[in-house]
Amino acid sequence: MDGEGVRPPSREGLQRRSGEEGVGLRGGEIHGLAQERGEPVPPGKPMSVEQQLLDKGAAMLQSLKPIKQFSQHACTFALYGHDLTRQIETHHFVTRINEDFLQCAVYDTDESHGRLIGVEYIITDRIFETLTPDEQKLWHSHAYEIKSGLWVNPRVPEMVIKPELENLAKTYGKFWCTWQTDRALMFSPQPGVVRPDLVQRRDKKYNVDSSSLKVSRVEIPEPEWINPQVDYWKSHGKGFSIVVEPTEMKKIAPFP
Repeated sequence: MDGEGVRPPSREGLQRRSGEEGVGLRGGEIHGLAQERGEPVPPGKPMSVEQQLLDKGAAMLQSLKPIKQFSQHACTFALYGHDLTRQIETHHFVTRINEDFLQCAVYDTDESHGRLIGVEYIITDRIFETLTPDEQKLWHSHAYEIKSGLWVNPRVPEMVIKPELENLAKTYGKFWCTWQTDRALMFSPQPGVVRPDLVQRRDKKYNVDSSSLKVSRVEIPEPEWINPQVDYWKSHGKGFSIVVEPTEMKKIAPFP
């Protein structure tokens, strides 16, 4: 027994529970599944059964409260800030912090082998207008993404999610892609930019029709005014990328 009177589960108990609940795929199976689907596999050895049991034991004994706050899954698309021809399907797992601020862990798939590829922060226009012009340049709008049917919440009926979509259409997001850190900042889809084949593949997977969703969302109100700093590339023809360079280390450095 530990100090709180909780007996850690035995390996045998974990194996039995894993068998009863059908928890997870074996490491090699996850690796193989990704390869079969033509999806990139991160470097490293497949997960062993022993490691999965250790992870399961830790998960059973810890609260993991921030993770359990994810309340919705949204699938959409993102474009690299320096090259709009590079486009990816993204899966946002969303936590609402308050009425004006949401945060998302972004994965490349909603399957069990999904890779965490970035984070997105979402704020209302009320918060956005308090940001400095230089900061506003890094944010994108969501109105087109929502109204065009590109943003979907898989398996959630449209009539159920519609009130949330109406709120999201007036928000702004900043998406940092951490998987390829030399590029980092991502833009949201805009008219005539997203590759049709990406949309068709996504729609087929979740049995949705973006064109029909676009029609059903035509009445969703857009922001009365879009700040000219947002979606900076549309009006200025310039994107953003990160350059990592060596710098002197100082005891006290100015901020920013």
